Amino acid sequence: MNNQTEAVASVLDVVKQVFSVIFVVAGISVFYYFSEVQLLYRVIGLLFVMSLVIAMMLTTGVGRSVWVFVLDSRQEVRKVVWPTREETMRTTLLVFAMVFVVGIVLWLLDMFLFWGVRLLTGQGG
Repeated sequence: MNNQTEAVASVLDVVKQVFSVIFVVAGISVFYYFSEVQLLYRVIGLLFVMSLVIAMMLTTGVGRSVWVFVLDSRQEVRKVVWPTREETMRTTLLVFAMVFVVGIVLWLLDMFLFWGVRLLTGQGG
């Protein structure tokens, strides 16, 4: 009995997802079809359609799992210890300094390799 209920729920979820796609395509099509109407009204209409689609998708199994993921993500972001302004500035300056140093080392390596190749090929003086 439980498997039959899950099968009906999954079929209903698929139907909701198909209708969601149809509504999104229809909303975008209507947005461009009524191009002579003021942009503000078309954007409001499109936002309304998208809100309905999101509400419909949140009633599906996939939508509920996405919503749980979003809530869990917000909870995890709150746990992050963000660096202070001073730490960020120090790290940024350290990255710039290291990029500069590595750039100079690579430039010197390139110069010596170029000099060696010219010497080996007899093009150098």
